[in-house]
Amino acid sequence: MHQADGRRLYRHIADQLMQMIRSGDYPPGSRLPAERDLAAELGVSRPSVREALIALEVEGVVEVRGGAGIFVLQPHSAPATALAPLPGPFDLIRARWIVESESACLAATHATPEHLAGMKRALDDMRASPVQNAATLEADQRFHLHIAEASANSALVMLTRQLWDARRGPLYLQLESHFSSEQIWRQAVDEHAEILDAIATRNGRAARAAMRQHMKSAELRFASSWRPGEAP
Repeated sequence: MHQADGRRLYRHIADQLMQMIRSGDYPPGSRLPAERDLAAELGVSRPSVREALIALEVEGVVEVRGGAGIFVLQPHSAPATALAPLPGPFDLIRARWIVESESACLAATHATPEHLAGMKRALDDMRASPVQNAATLEADQRFHLHIAEASANSALVMLTRQLWDARRGPLYLQLESHFSSEQIWRQAVDEHAEILDAIATRNGRAARAAMRQHMKSAELRFASSWRPGEAP
């Protein structure tokens, strides 16, 4: 599938699925084919199909029922409004893997006691809740921005802010909501602690590796089966 008009791939897929729904191929109440089948039919990856389905869920076109499937909803009186063209969650995570891992490496050299104290406060605030919520998400963002600021590179700070603006967008948050649990949040907090430890001990290579592992873990979570089981 090509992107000749510059739209993001997941938007192409979402628009194509919307056309199939409107044409009656999948009437309200019907279940869409499995991700793997849609990916094969459209010639795209399963992550791109998942992003498209989440976009349609945010727009009120479909409902994701973990362990059951993706179902077409009754149309609203007003047509669904397409999401603003933000990067898809998987592209966003991969970009953060590049930018924030290098920020962490530089932070191990340049972080001041004030930077480290800010990271620790943010981590403590993340630990204060057993689950992810609005407050812990804000603390999570502070943690990563402190790292960017500790890199002593203003361009990395700017990029990190932009990436986090997208990370807090509706598409990312909706996808994340399907994979949130106490266990996953504890794992994420532990990953942040490993990043902070590497920066505090001035080990740039370990800091880079810890940040990369954190990003990879997020990507793997989003690519795993829908809770409580795979949506067929």
